[in-house]
Amino acid sequence: MTDLSGIAVSIQYPTGNVTPLLHEVRHALERLADTGEPTAIDLRGIPLGPGEEDALERALGEGEVTATLNALGPSIVRETAIPGVWLVTHRNVNDEISGRFIEITKMPAILESQDVDILRGIAALSEHLQLAAAEHEGVENHGSE
Repeated sequence: MTDLSGIAVSIQYPTGNVTPLLHEVRHALERLADTGEPTAIDLRGIPLGPGEEDALERALGEGEVTATLNALGPSIVRETAIPGVWLVTHRNVNDEISGRFIEITKMPAILESQDVDILRGIAALSEHLQLAAAEHEGVENHGSE
């Protein structure tokens, strides 16, 4: 007979954390409505048993908005069926989940334009407009010769 004593066995049971998480989301949503304060819940920091994360996603449902960002791996921001509740999943370059959050907010911070990016956008658009004006001026001057 083969000795199996060296094989580690881990049996996972449901934690019962889905309902408390939904209560936490509801309280955070009330706080958002009352004070405007956003909340982020780190799903990687909460023990969930097999199928519980899927059960949580089913309970939250799916909304109308999904955005995908690509920075150091893809990030998917998905609105749930509950307005103000977003599911945000970050993946690394190997497509492994590196972070998973429920964000209770009007707009997830990752989707907001950063000040430095806005300034870069102004500079790029200004340069484009200057080049376009110079080209237009060159065409007008060339055409009048």
